[in-house]
Amino acid sequence: MTPSTEAQQLATWARMLADGTRATVCLALLDGRAWTATELATLAGVSRPTISEHLNLLVDGGLLSEVRQGRHRYVELANSETAQLLEGLAALAPRRTEIATSLKAASRRDAFARARTCYDHLAGRLGVALADTMTTRGLLDWSEGVALTPAGLRWLEELGVTVRTGRGRPLVRSCLDVTERRPHVSGVVGAALCRHALDRGWVRRIPGARALTVTESLAELGLPDDLMLDLASRA
Repeated sequence: MTPSTEAQQLATWARMLADGTRATVCLALLDGRAWTATELATLAGVSRPTISEHLNLLVDGGLLSEVRQGRHRYVELANSETAQLLEGLAALAPRRTEIATSLKAASRRDAFARARTCYDHLAGRLGVALADTMTTRGLLDWSEGVALTPAGLRWLEELGVTVRTGRGRPLVRSCLDVTERRPHVSGVVGAALCRHALDRGWVRRIPGARALTVTESLAELGLPDDLMLDLASRA
């Protein structure tokens, strides 16, 4: 029996992700930004020619896309579906407790778990708490998958969140959080909330990481006071 096209594509992706260097590259690109080959070579601890070979395979295989700007070459995840695949695989993998060997490593680990980006939406304790709050307030309906309710749409409008529909991306989608092992919100709504939080300064990127610094003003999203105090005080 000849494998279907979908099966062949899945097998190709599995072979690509089975390599530690390529997996490291893909996980780094979950921050939603485009990286240069030099940056990725430094991150993965390999030479520039070696990383170029890996990137060519990932681009040709459809997991990454290439952006040229002058003489510079950048790569990024192909789309939100690719990010969903990677985050889901990472969340399903057996998770071992990371032993921090320094205060810096412990701080980095804790920051990653508290609040971060998952491609273009909020994740970690912050992202899961946002999903819980939206559910409790009737902004999300989980009776058949997950859907934004009319009350949820009004809430977004009141916040001034711009929802850009199109390109066939779901309005709202559940994404299994890699550290919390519970869902956070992705899709168009998840991306819009993350973009709005960054634009308003409710969260700030930590240079060189997916982790975010949280400000107390993020309480405008209706998150519990005790959680906000905890997240902000540890930032």
